[in-house]
Amino acid sequence: MTDPWPPPTHDPAATQRGLAEQVRQTLATAHALADAGRTLDLAGLDDAVGVLCAKTLDLPPADGRAARSGLTAILAGLDLLGATLRAEGPP
Repeated sequence: MTDPWPPPTHDPAATQRGLAEQVRQTLATAHALADAGRTLDLAGLDDAVGVLCAKTLDLPPADGRAARSGLTAILAGLDLLGATLRAEGPP
């Protein structure tokens, strides 16, 4: 008989990918708001990026290398958002 409630499996790479997707979605929303001239509340974004980085460092080397391109894209998104916000000036 199959266990109807199997224990969850711990997959560090899946956890890292999920966190990366959450950060990407937050950045996409922030970019859309900035482009629309809306005020942004980025509280917590630095914590989310910090947790993402920590979870990435915890990965086995092969999984960490696989995550590199996603992290590079997130960094580019952060840089672009920063440039957009600097160009708009203070609210």
